[in-house]
Amino acid sequence: MSRRHGIPVILCLVLSLVGCGDHRRELTEAELSEFGAAVYQLDTARLTHQLAQLVAADTSHIMADHVVRRRYDEVARFEDAPLWFTRLGVSADADSLLACLRREVPRCGLDTAAFFLPQIAADLAVVRQQAFDSLGIDINELLPRLDYNLSRAYVRYTTGQRFGFMRPAKIFNHLQFKAHGDGYARLFDEDPEAPDYEASLRQLMTSERMDYLYGSQPTSPLFQALQQRLAASGDLAECRTLAVNMERLRWQMKRADERRYILVNIPSQQLWAVSPDTIVNMRICCGTTLTRTPLLHSAINVIQVNPDWIIPQSIVKNEIARHGGDSAYFARHRYYVVNRSSGDTLRAATVTSAQLESGRLRVGQHGGAGNSLGRIVFRFPNDFAVYLHDTNNPSAFRRERRTLSHGCIRVEHPFDLALFLMADADEWTVDRLRLSIDRKPETDRGRDYLREHPDARRPLRLLSSYSVSPAVPVYIVYYTAYPNPVTGAVELWPDLYDYDKVIARELYALP
Repeated sequence: MSRRHGIPVILCLVLSLVGCGDHRRELTEAELSEFGAAVYQLDTARLTHQLAQLVAADTSHIMADHVVRRRYDEVARFEDAPLWFTRLGVSADADSLLACLRREVPRCGLDTAAFFLPQIAADLAVVRQQAFDSLGIDINELLPRLDYNLSRAYVRYTTGQRFGFMRPAKIFNHLQFKAHGDGYARLFDEDPEAPDYEASLRQLMTSERMDYLYGSQPTSPLFQALQQRLAASGDLAECRTLAVNMERLRWQMKRADERRYILVNIPSQQLWAVSPDTIVNMRICCGTTLTRTPLLHSAINVIQVNPDWIIPQSIVKNEIARHGGDSAYFARHRYYVVNRSSGDTLRAATVTSAQLESGRLRVGQHGGAGNSLGRIVFRFPNDFAVYLHDTNNPSAFRRERRTLSHGCIRVEHPFDLALFLMADADEWTVDRLRLSIDRKPETDRGRDYLREHPDARRPLRLLSSYSVSPAVPVYIVYYTAYPNPVTGAVELWPDLYDYDKVIARELYALP
């Protein structure tokens, strides 16, 4: 028996030699079809009814299932409905799909039941063994179920592998209410490419569908590194962690093919500044579980030196307002108060708690030594007023868990990061930075400046800002399993914000 486009085809559909001589007879339908005698039980009306029942009973909210359900529901004639069988038999593509998914789904740490594999395997075994009568199975019930499940498995797998099995923005941005009400906090500020379910459906109905299936497997080195670690692991919890992070790598993020970038990973509480010839690595402190650092990508375009800290109103209301009128408190922290409308600086002793809570006043902290932002701030466009910055509390970097901030990211070695971003700056510009943050100069010009200005007011403001051009991409990400950019080895880190649990719930809740 030969096969064309996966459907069994009898080379001689009418006559076959029987015995010897010229005696010939017509082949029976049972001999033509792999269904054997069960082919005579095929009933178009019952097949149509069974398929209609399957479609009507499918209440899945998964978009992959929705497009498949719509396709079957819209077919006018039953003869055009099946995608995996005819009266001649079931397509060989069904076996290929089952074999592929049996192999690849476990390799991705996913549940075979989410792709209907146990039911597909059982139904295919009945067909291949022609066991309808011996098992008392109605072919008119089995074939529509098999066809429908194969189609759903195909579209689920191909779209999921290409784009991810969940929509991260939809889930994460409806996960946590803002600390002070006013709706949900925006935790995920990426814009992954939307899944193309229609493309998968179109491919399902072509003779090239298996090529599309095989091409759906992610091929990025990062994905493959996690997959190799999963294959070698025998620990259930570790396998679950790896599967969750493989899902993160499926999301089609908009990424430039840059040679220089900064990667901030929240679970590892680390920053890596990567270029072709060097990697700068340092610890970070990030947002608390109530004030989580948002996940986003942008580009650092400005370095500020000795900046004033304009204190967010939420911090003013919750931490500063109760000290209204306490001039010693404001002096001790080097805070100042400005009327927003007039721009006038007010005496701290005259400012009440109610005025501070009103939002009509702005509270700032003078730049320089002791400023909460430290001596250097790295700014990049974003909708959250977050940035990377130095700190006046370096002891925090010795903690194992460093979820301490209101959302911004404190960096352990800000000067090293500044040097990375100022790679094209001349020596005097770099020395101006050193002098401005009370570091020893390394050029003759810098040393001469210190000798000539011994009584200059500190901090020396020889450099107040530096424009980073071209801007350097910065990615704030959340991976609990990821290849370390320095060593290349896959490392596992704690799920600080419990995001793994959210993804696992979506991955393993597929019916």
